[in-house]
Amino acid sequence: MKFRVLILGLSLAFPVFAQDSRDAAFLAARDAFRAGDRNKLERATAQLGNHELAPYAESYRLRMWMDQGDAASLRNFFERYEKSYVAEKLRADWIRWLGKRSTWNEIESEYPKLLAPEPEITCYNQQARLARDDKSVLDEAEKLWLSQLEPPEACRPVFDNLIASQRLSIDDVWTRARRQIEANRPGWAKTTLNYLPDSQMPDSRALDAALNNAMGYLVRQPANWHTSRAGRELATIAVQRIATNDPRAAVDELEKLKNRLQDSEKQWAWSQIGLQAAKKHLPEAVGWYANTGKAPLSDEGYQWKVRAALRAQEWGIVRDTIQAMPAELAAKPEWIYWLGRAQKAGGRTTDADALFEKIAGQPNFYGNLADEELDRVVMPPARAKAPTSEEQKAARDNPGIRRALAFFRLDLRTEAVKEWNWALRGMEDRELLAVADLAKRNQIWDRAINTADRTKYEHDYTLRFLAPYGEHVRPAALNQSLDDAWVYGLMRQESRFITSAKSNVGASGLMQLMPATAKWVAKKIGLREYNHSQVTDTQTNVLLGTSYMRLVMENLDNHPVLASAAYNAGPGRAKKWRADRPLEGAIYAETIPFSETRDYVKKVMSNAVYYSALFNGKPDSLKARLGVIGPRSTDALKDADLP
Repeated sequence: MKFRVLILGLSLAFPVFAQDSRDAAFLAARDAFRAGDRNKLERATAQLGNHELAPYAESYRLRMWMDQGDAASLRNFFERYEKSYVAEKLRADWIRWLGKRSTWNEIESEYPKLLAPEPEITCYNQQARLARDDKSVLDEAEKLWLSQLEPPEACRPVFDNLIASQRLSIDDVWTRARRQIEANRPGWAKTTLNYLPDSQMPDSRALDAALNNAMGYLVRQPANWHTSRAGRELATIAVQRIATNDPRAAVDELEKLKNRLQDSEKQWAWSQIGLQAAKKHLPEAVGWYANTGKAPLSDEGYQWKVRAALRAQEWGIVRDTIQAMPAELAAKPEWIYWLGRAQKAGGRTTDADALFEKIAGQPNFYGNLADEELDRVVMPPARAKAPTSEEQKAARDNPGIRRALAFFRLDLRTEAVKEWNWALRGMEDRELLAVADLAKRNQIWDRAINTADRTKYEHDYTLRFLAPYGEHVRPAALNQSLDDAWVYGLMRQESRFITSAKSNVGASGLMQLMPATAKWVAKKIGLREYNHSQVTDTQTNVLLGTSYMRLVMENLDNHPVLASAAYNAGPGRAKKWRADRPLEGAIYAETIPFSETRDYVKKVMSNAVYYSALFNGKPDSLKARLGVIGPRSTDALKDADLP
């Protein structure tokens, strides 16, 4: 399985910019900063002059000299580079430095000047406000209690104050701990439980046993386990841990315990069994969820209750569960769409159409489906006028974009992407289109796509859905009898056309091939003398990737939804996720247990619709592409033949 976190600091696939003679000096300054060599940093910085990245070298100097307390130099830098990414990051580092020294007045002065503060920095500012007895901080902290499950260290004093002020009950502490356990964050749950009064704290060894040896804990728990809340909560935690592997076994254990549990404890245990059963596509999931009654669920719990109901075609439960969701969650396109489908299934077509209208026209999976429910075609909007020469010049002259291009030139892609994205803040459509065009002309394909994706009123879908390397992709797709729109849709999601992209698990190139997969395909198609160093060669990567797509398609009913899921998570899983009866393709996609693969399949299929419309000049249908997923076959698929 190749879950892809792309490693971006790799060689680029666009024409090399002419390197500035001072580039070496900047790299030396960067190395000196990392090594903590002040003298080397000073020498290198002195050689930079007006180099685009000189502000970064200066920020390195200011960081290294921060312990001297030279606030005037820092403020001078912020004034000169106000609203830039480099100033934002330096100011955040300064606030961290001030926070560790409890210099609260300075923090309150600088924090409002940040444009996008990180949670840790916000907590330092909250500490500063608490230092002057601003109790409104506790109102903010209360709202984060159930959502910020892994708070930065700087947030802990804020939560400590929340507890000390008696703003939270014992129930609130246990609810947060349950959420952390559900999210598989047992270490954080232990930290939360330390907020309980000493008299109500669970025994640490018993807690460890419930978390790490759940079945053994339940067998050996004392006879009076149910007489304390801690004892009952540990029993339900043990049931939850069993459910992660075997929901049916967890049901057996809960049946033995339930008469000695309070209602809220039973409801949470049933919600965890229902959640895990839904993720495993067990048919009992809907019934187990029903045992929770109307007790509130976590966001994950609500979503998987809907997914279980979708697979069971229980449209009434789909409707009721989405309507019970917190407003922010229910407002997401997927739940608006499925609520519309539930209303339509119940004969409420007017209500359904009103819901579809909310998301229709959005260029995504559920926006496409909503359009089709309203009998509208999915087509790219009219192409915006090309950027004028003045707009192109403004894009080239933008300081943030110039810094990003300098980073790209130096093969520092991670820094380049951060600087580029920051520079886009606040840009209007015409500016975005000019910057996207600049990226395209420099063959920085991923930034062209990302930038064009941000426009609101004027659009250029030839930039959003770029199709480079056609001389390799089109012949390869044709040779494998593959739809080139689907191939491009998959490549766009895999690598954004970065030829040297590499995932954290080793998948490489345009089509993100794992080493073992690439080797297997090369052997299968008779590619002699193949070695893994060839995998980032564009022609070789596309040949191997499209060949693998064909092999996966043939193994999975020639269905692109199954094949897309298989390409991301493996053919065995794609097959396992089928139902025992035919299943609507959109429901199959929505109920994929792995969040990355679920998102991946939706985006690949929606991408394919737009590529098809652009290539062929006529509308395509996402519903037709999704089709129906056949039931699990009684005939063994040759999964052993596929890596």
